[in-house]
Amino acid sequence: MKLLYKNVFNKIKKFYHLKILKKRYYRLGSCNCCGACCENIYVRHNGSVIKTEEEFYKIKKEDNYPFYQFINVVKKDDFGLVFECTKFDKEKRLCKDHKNRPSICRNYPSEEIFSFGAQLQDNCGFSFTPIQSFEEVFKKISKKPVKNFEKLN
Repeated sequence: MKLLYKNVFNKIKKFYHLKILKKRYYRLGSCNCCGACCENIYVRHNGSVIKTEEEFYKIKKEDNYPFYQFINVVKKDDFGLVFECTKFDKEKRLCKDHKNRPSICRNYPSEEIFSFGAQLQDNCGFSFTPIQSFEEVFKKISKKPVKNFEKLN
């Protein structure tokens, strides 16, 4: 009976995450206060990574989101600008204003960071696991008829 309840609970949880929250991964673990997420940050704005300092300063001036006021450009690479948080104490490896941190910090890590190829640091206490297994996704896709099959051959 206990196993039945667990199976029902897992199905409800899966449905809630996939259909209601529109998530593809479960976030597991907890923060181990390493501070890696406060350094070497790529920032997306309107769907793309911020590429130039001019773009960043324009966004910072026009957007009221507090996070933009807490970060500074440290370098630029092939992917875009790289930032660090000004509220991060590098010696103590802690936030200087943890109580008032913006929502992006409170909700880190979110699965959206994977949508543009980002990865968690090796020492991060969080991990992500797919809600649906590869087999489940493949089974679902294989049931759909292929349109314009003649064009594929």
